[in-house]
Amino acid sequence: MPNSNHPNEDLRILLWDIDGTLMRSTRIDSYKDYTAPMLEAVFGTAGRLHEMKVSGMTDFQIVAEALRDEGFTHETIREREIELRERYMTEMERVTGNGEQLFALLPGVRETLQAISEDPRYQSALLTGNIEAAAKLKMKLVGLSEFFTLPGAFGEESYDRRDLPALAAERIQRHLRIALDPRQFIVIGDTPNDIACAKHFGARAVAVCTGRMYSADDLRSHQPDAVLPDFSDTELVLKTLEGLG
Repeated sequence: MPNSNHPNEDLRILLWDIDGTLMRSTRIDSYKDYTAPMLEAVFGTAGRLHEMKVSGMTDFQIVAEALRDEGFTHETIREREIELRERYMTEMERVTGNGEQLFALLPGVRETLQAISEDPRYQSALLTGNIEAAAKLKMKLVGLSEFFTLPGAFGEESYDRRDLPALAAERIQRHLRIALDPRQFIVIGDTPNDIACAKHFGARAVAVCTGRMYSADDLRSHQPDAVLPDFSDTELVLKTLEGLG
């Protein structure tokens, strides 16, 4: 990373996806254990949720897609946002509070985040399809909360993940009281949607091949700035980030 007479120009903000990037559910599609009851309680139906593959989608996008044939528009879903979020967390806390370890950190994640937190060039925030309360609960359950002190952007804020980097960037700049260029932000995720949202904002994109749905070749076809196999080699992760300039 080049030296600069302006310290802010050396700063890089890492915007981290959660599911498939930092952690993975211990059972495939376990999110349906709490999402389906939430939909049924709030909207009277889970729609087509059980047939969906949702990797890279925001939670509100998942709700809209699940209910698209049931007569619920984006507007009618928004009208029930408070109830939706509250019921979502009630169901999620029920499922995660029964003694089952529902989420597991992916290899090297803690070591990578620790190394990054010790480097003054980097700060980290969450950029996730999860609603904020769910994201924070997941971080607490796997012991990563300490690494994400900056404000981020979350799944209740848009039906389109491409909107999230700009929301996070605005909050982070206000929080730090500095101006940052979009290219000082690096989105790290495991799906084409993560790459697309980075490109839409003008940020860099690092794709990591830790998700269940997309191979390295799949991710490379979307032209991220870098691809990592996983986070097991902390030195490689840091070299990759530094190589983005």
